[in-house]
Amino acid sequence: MQFDLVDLRLFAAIAEARSITHGAARCHLALASASARIKALEAGLGVALLRRGRRGVTLTPAGDSLLDHARIVLHATDTLRGDLAAYARGVKASVRLIANTAALSEHLPKALAAFLGAHSNISIDVEERESAEIAEAIASGAADIGLAIDQALPDSIERFAFCDDRLVLVAAKDDAIADRRAVDFAELLQRDFIGLSPGSALQDHLGRHAARLGARLRFRARLKEFDAICQMAAAGVGVAVVPEAAAKRCARAMPLAVLRIRDGWASRKLVICVRDLKALPRPAQQLAEHLRRAAR
Repeated sequence: MQFDLVDLRLFAAIAEARSITHGAARCHLALASASARIKALEAGLGVALLRRGRRGVTLTPAGDSLLDHARIVLHATDTLRGDLAAYARGVKASVRLIANTAALSEHLPKALAAFLGAHSNISIDVEERESAEIAEAIASGAADIGLAIDQALPDSIERFAFCDDRLVLVAAKDDAIADRRAVDFAELLQRDFIGLSPGSALQDHLGRHAARLGARLRFRARLKEFDAICQMAAAGVGVAVVPEAAAKRCARAMPLAVLRIRDGWASRKLVICVRDLKALPRPAQQLAEHLRRAAR
């Protein structure tokens, strides 16, 4: 069997989009060309990879298997391309790190700055994902290291404690609930919220918990940073759910009440996760060990 990287990238894009049309667009291919490539790939393998329906496509068991292998191959190819390009810039290695919203905004910047300062020959490609997506990317080999919520990871993924990542509610000091110590998330669903911009991993996480309660969060404003969100909450525009580290930092400079959320999903443990620490390239091992030393 011979595999074309364009075909593998196209197949992965279609599988993730659950649509040949959208997958083709992601790869900048015409729909007819993309469809012909997938049919030729199926013919060459002698097995159906996709189930085509009116609302898109789903993967056959063979398609699921190919997707896992395609992600590993594509990640390795991207790493190879990045590493070789890095030589031209004087940088000799790169590590792909994916993390949830809280880790990226509150916990990683200082640790990554220290690591990069000590390793001038290593670059880090950082991406934000929700914890469930991080688990999938690590398991499939699509990323080297993840920072995710422990509860979202399968037992097969190796992990190391990093820090607590509790979610809390912030509200103005004169809000009706400001003198309470804790609230249930269900109590808040009729309130106006200040949230993160659409597509944020944390915002998607909160939206799913609201949906399980049969509700949809109502936003007065959506911003990119926790500091701006806390400023809005302190001004009484609405309430917000943010990481405890961000809430405590902002409360030192703003008239902000910080309340514990009783729901179990709000008490979280953030962990460093890898597929197999010993199998990682040396630069990724170095970063993982650095993060373990920076854990608190």
